[in-house]
Amino acid sequence: MLVDIQSWGETLRLVVELAGTTAFAVSGLLEAARKRLDAVGVCVVAFLTAFGGGTLRDLLLDRRPFFWVQHVELLWGVMALCVLAMLFLRQQHFEVTEKAIQWPDALGLGLFAATGVHLALVDGMPLLVAVLLGVITGVFGGVLRDMVCNEVPTAFRDHRPYAVCAFAGGWVYAGLWLLDAPGWMALVACVVTTAGLRLVALWRNWELPAWRV
Repeated sequence: MLVDIQSWGETLRLVVELAGTTAFAVSGLLEAARKRLDAVGVCVVAFLTAFGGGTLRDLLLDRRPFFWVQHVELLWGVMALCVLAMLFLRQQHFEVTEKAIQWPDALGLGLFAATGVHLALVDGMPLLVAVLLGVITGVFGGVLRDMVCNEVPTAFRDHRPYAVCAFAGGWVYAGLWLLDAPGWMALVACVVTTAGLRLVALWRNWELPAWRV
């Protein structure tokens, strides 16, 4: 099996968590800005988006402390990001569009899906359970973001593959795990597959079948 999380380093794990947290925090604060929420609303939406999926992952895997409690610097980073973003958006009069949110959201989906699958496999979960935990980790933050902003979650309404991309990326990670591939290779492959599929789906306007009455 792939070497466990200790051997590919606490530093690498923190970098992955930081990148995923930052990407989702950006998508959250952009959505909050698009909805013209106040400063508190922007921070709440950014925090829910950044930490929601990872917190649910840690709850389901019974991991303590939660990743954002163990690494308080993530909390400070998201808080600073919110303040800087609000100052920038106000001074530049930047018009936030839904398309601008999709890029960091796709990257966050890939990064968190990879960490979810990895931690589940390290804890000895079956492959299907690990892949589904990767999907939950990647999707749940965006679901919370949209619910708080009074939207039907993007993962369910735009018909373009979202959770399906994380599901596919998770199986790429699981396959490389079984092949004893290096940890960094499995991580990168999962992120590229998940985020790449999501961005291609947006670019080509791929759609999943919708329920038709």
